[in-house]
Amino acid sequence: MATVYSAQKTSWNQNNPTDKIKTNEFAGRVRTTYEASSLSAGDVIEMFNLPNGARIVSGSIAHDALGSSTTLAVGYAAHTNAAGTAVSASAAAYKAAASSASAGKADVCATIALGHGTEVDANQDGLPVAITLAGAAATGTIVLTMQYVTD
Repeated sequence: MATVYSAQKTSWNQNNPTDKIKTNEFAGRVRTTYEASSLSAGDVIEMFNLPNGARIVSGSIAHDALGSSTTLAVGYAAHTNAAGTAVSASAAAYKAAASSASAGKADVCATIALGHGTEVDANQDGLPVAITLAGAAATGTIVLTMQYVTD
C-alpha cells in the first residue's frame, strides 16, 4: 500500500520549496484530478487539505472506468487536530467504498453521517482529504471536488 499525491497536494506540501496553488484550486471549493496509472489496491491518494474551521458543504467524485473489481472511498488521512492531538485516518468518512469499475459520478458528504455540514478540526496544516482504492489495480482519471465555506 502506498500514498500518492495529487498535483495540488504535491505543490502544497511535497515540493521543497512549496509551490503556489492557483486561487481557483484552493479557495471556497477544491477540485483536483489524479491520473491513476496501475495504482495498486490499498493505495491512498491524498488530494488536498481543507483549512481548519472550514464548514464542509458538499462534494462529488467522478472517475473513468478504473478496472473490474475496483472501488473508491473518500475520507481523510491521519492528521493532527487543533488541540494538537493525533487523529487516525478514516478512509470512508465522506463516502463509503463503491464500485469504480464503470465510469461514474457520486456525491461526497451527502449526509450528516458522511460529513455534510461538519466543521474541520485540524491544526495549521489542515485536514488531508484522501481517496482509498480497493479491490484491484486501477488506471484512469479520478476527479474529486469539495465545496466549503470559511466565513
